[in-house]
Amino acid sequence: MLADPRLLRAFLAVAEELHFTRAAARLYVAQQALSRDIRRLERELGAELFTRTTRQVALTAGGARLLPYARRVLEAQDALLAAFGRADRSAPERTRPERPLLVDVNSPGLVSGRILDHARRLAPDSELMARFESGLTGAAQEMIAGRLDVSFGRFGGLDPALRARLEQQPVRYEPMAVVLPRDHRLAALDEVPLAALAGETVYAGAGNPRTLEWTDLAQRLFAGRGIELAPPAPVAIGPEEFRRVMAKEATPVLAVVDFPAMPDTVLRPLVDPVPLSPVSLVWRKGLTHPGLDALREAAAWLASTGGWLQRPVDGWIPATDALIMMSLF
Repeated sequence: MLADPRLLRAFLAVAEELHFTRAAARLYVAQQALSRDIRRLERELGAELFTRTTRQVALTAGGARLLPYARRVLEAQDALLAAFGRADRSAPERTRPERPLLVDVNSPGLVSGRILDHARRLAPDSELMARFESGLTGAAQEMIAGRLDVSFGRFGGLDPALRARLEQQPVRYEPMAVVLPRDHRLAALDEVPLAALAGETVYAGAGNPRTLEWTDLAQRLFAGRGIELAPPAPVAIGPEEFRRVMAKEATPVLAVVDFPAMPDTVLRPLVDPVPLSPVSLVWRKGLTHPGLDALREAAAWLASTGGWLQRPVDGWIPATDALIMMSLF
């Protein structure tokens, strides 16, 4: 007979998170202590409950068999103690908030930041912590590894093996733009037709392994239009570095219409057709957190009120992305 409910709570946390570090954070214990509790429970039951590799944690057949019993036992114990006005000391403190939700917003001022701000208003008791990972390909690896929870970007641009381990909610068809030096020949235009970029070399993150989905979108857009993809270059971090590189290279940069203003440049929307960057809210499969619920609600509300998922008649988007963006969520 199991006398210590702490062991079952440790098991349940790992079974739900499938990650020892996140489970330990959820229980407010050291990871080593959590591992010891799992080993002790395995010894008491005489069964291995998890398979562990350097890349993932999974329930064994014995762990899957234990899971519903563990839930029922803990629910019954909580109900019993609550009936007598007592609390289970092995459970996390009810007054403590859940662990922070780590949210990649790419860059300040974009759609992702607006969704995060609204979600914080919807869930003021949840800690939603912004991260700036820059690129969904890189963020996807971080989410799968458990170092990041949520990101935004072009889900259809990810490798299918990555997509299989993530979930997504379509957010916006975001019109694309080009960042130009102030003295560029096209800077005087209010809008830049794609045909006007013929003969230009445009930077779109080539060589940055974290933004492969963005570079791929640019290649699809430029194909057959006489627009060259700029070769790999060091990533400019911050307005001052961006200004220095722009002054040195004078290379237009592919962006979106909400891209933050940069020194000595102008941002011009692209037209004829209007290229669209498909943006989704993306998270790790199996993740549950009040902050994620708030993000999904915020994204759905902003998309609805802002018409973000109404695709323009003259909009351009790759066919595979169009199918993903029309998926139910």
